[in-house]
Amino acid sequence: MASKAAYKRLSKEYIAMQREPPPFVWAAPDEKNILHWNYIIRGPPDSPFAGGEYHGVLLFPPEYPFKPPGIKMLTPSGRFQPDKKICFSMSDFHPGSWNPAWSVATILTGLLSFMLSDEMTTGSVTTTDAEKRVYAARSHSWNIQQKRFKEAFPEYCTPAMRDVPNMAQKERGTSPAPAPSAPASSAASTPATNPTPAAAPVVAPGPSPAKPAAAGAPADKAVARTTPGAAADAAQSWTASVRQMIWEKWRWGVVLALALVVSRMSSSN
Repeated sequence: MASKAAYKRLSKEYIAMQREPPPFVWAAPDEKNILHWNYIIRGPPDSPFAGGEYHGVLLFPPEYPFKPPGIKMLTPSGRFQPDKKICFSMSDFHPGSWNPAWSVATILTGLLSFMLSDEMTTGSVTTTDAEKRVYAARSHSWNIQQKRFKEAFPEYCTPAMRDVPNMAQKERGTSPAPAPSAPASSAASTPATNPTPAAAPVVAPGPSPAKPAAAGAPADKAVARTTPGAAADAAQSWTASVRQMIWEKWRWGVVLALALVVSRMSSSN
């Protein structure tokens, strides 16, 4: 059962996710357990995961945000073992490096960045770029056959793969798509054992599904029409924005920690 602090924090983060989702990421809590979140990561263009759709889960402890979540990716990706916990700096493998200022958006942005790297860790696998592209091409058809994906994201269970609300449109100079509307049995509803969270804003339905991408192809038409140089610039710009986001979160966490230490020293004197 979630503590009041965890429930309040995760409720706010769900609203924040709807208002300003990170690039290539979408996530929502389970309707029966706010500590259990499902996420979708879309493969960025100019990466071996381009055109891929990766479903996974974040398993938050009742003590969140003071303890980190467990993280799994369920969709075969060629990067992580399906349904196995992933070890990286923001997961429950490293509670000592966890920063309570980090959020769902920060965690998933960090996971995507780690996914694009070649670093090996617990829960990862080694494959070639060609194999990753094959997994990306098969990912959506695999997802829509899975019960957990159907229950978590019914609005994404379409024959053609849908974009998540933020496909890094700002970096590419295009307009962002609206976030998908939550189903009637959305995770934003109140579990019986917890107080009512802040109401999530009403969001308009997402755009019509795009045509499915071929293996190794970019995820949408806008990317497909760009020149290789422009696409590379967009990918570099997006990577820089991700690094800046992680740096800002870390910097503020350090400031808060120092303030706490100074406060305790003053009290002891």
